[in-house]
Amino acid sequence: MNNAVIRAAGAVVWRPGPDGAEILLVHRDKYDDWSLPKGKREPGEHRLVTAVREVQEETSVRPVLGPRLRKVSYLFRGEPKRVDYWSATTADEARSSHEVDAVAWLPLGQAGQRLSYSRDQEVVSGLIPRPTVPLIIVRHASARPKRGDDLGRRLDAHGARDAAALAGLLACFAPRARVLSSPARRCADTVRPYAAVAAVEVEQTPDLITDGGTTPEPLIQALVRAARPAVVCVHRENLGAVLHAACAALGAASPAKPGLPKGAFWVLHAGPAVTIERYRPLQPAAA
Repeated sequence: MNNAVIRAAGAVVWRPGPDGAEILLVHRDKYDDWSLPKGKREPGEHRLVTAVREVQEETSVRPVLGPRLRKVSYLFRGEPKRVDYWSATTADEARSSHEVDAVAWLPLGQAGQRLSYSRDQEVVSGLIPRPTVPLIIVRHASARPKRGDDLGRRLDAHGARDAAALAGLLACFAPRARVLSSPARRCADTVRPYAAVAAVEVEQTPDLITDGGTTPEPLIQALVRAARPAVVCVHRENLGAVLHAACAALGAASPAKPGLPKGAFWVLHAGPAVTIERYRPLQPAAA
């Protein structure tokens, strides 16, 4: 038996209904079952991208990911399989596809009864159907060595690859967001590919530079008050201060270890309850 784990991802897509939250289920004629939309990860694909792609392929809706839900592990045809799930919302109309023969929006209680597998019911039981707003804090990607003008340092080849990958990863949580960056070129260039996809400008502000004589608190507080998706790119040296300011503004506890690898990011899902998650682009060895 091959012991390699089959990696998959999906989402619990929900929407407000007349009698409370409704979630989106799919029926697969091949197995005659009702389940959550999900699918296998492609080689080198990030699990966030897998979740969005598979939901869209099965249901025709483009999900916007929210807080992470539980992952499930089980045997599929004798092989170990792990599925990562996120909550998600969408503004699209669902319809069947070549992969599923029916889709259905059902109230939470009915959905739990309709699902064919207890593992899916357990995932749904962790859903808190409340809107959230993402505040994403990025550490700039890998840059060339410092020589002279520190603000003008460009991304190196590895950093450029991570910046390109970030465009798709950040869009999983925020298809369109305000984008702010330190004036350092390596910061702005890290989020520039995402800004191009989102069709917005990169706003470079001295509030996010490490030696600008300013503090990030007023800027971060203003972003939280605006309650709109935002992406902020910073340096290792002020990452902790920016994250702490965001958590303080949201009334949440700061992570004990705020550090990030280059090109990685925190997602703070702001809502009645704040969820904080950490992600990084795939490294070449994992691709």
